[in-house]
Amino acid sequence: MGVEGRDKVKALEAGALALSGQLGKTVQRLRKAYNLSLSELSEHSGVAKSIISQIERNETNPTLATIWRLSQALDVSIERVLQANDDEPFLEKTARHDTPLLVSDDGRCRLSIIGWIKTVEWLQWYEFCAEPGGVLESEAHQRGSVESLSLLDGELEVEVAGVVERVRAGETLRYRCDRPHLIRNASNAPATALMVCILKAAAME
Repeated sequence: MGVEGRDKVKALEAGALALSGQLGKTVQRLRKAYNLSLSELSEHSGVAKSIISQIERNETNPTLATIWRLSQALDVSIERVLQANDDEPFLEKTARHDTPLLVSDDGRCRLSIIGWIKTVEWLQWYEFCAEPGGVLESEAHQRGSVESLSLLDGELEVEVAGVVERVRAGETLRYRCDRPHLIRNASNAPATALMVCILKAAAME
């Protein structure tokens, strides 16, 4: 996965993996704080005015590239773009259509961000869906990070530093993700998994 180059993926994974169903409201609030019109934000970010309008109304799930461009235009970190208000109730429910969705470059892998912003610095979790042939590539997370992939349906391959391991429905694979790694659906059927990333887990030697 990349956003205009692999060098930006690490920043995206540190922040875009933060989460909130308040994305649209937050983008709108920041835009108004900078006194920008939709047209002006569109010009600064390179994101179509209609797309920004849909994001602000929570009518679409933006891709990584869109989140990146908006955060750069608003001159804030992705964490802040995705951050919810601090006064939200503890009892919180998010509908599927309000869950932020990240899409891989090939369009065949989707990460639904189902984790909690309060834990994003050390714990992140997602629903991962991959169509046949889909590949999700990631740069290294911070040192000591561990990822856990629990297959609900289908079959996936995980490659870390050239080592490939296959995981099937009902199985869980844990691996260090502080080095480049990828998840591939080499089968002929869709695959669904729960992915948990534990940051600062331990310095793994």
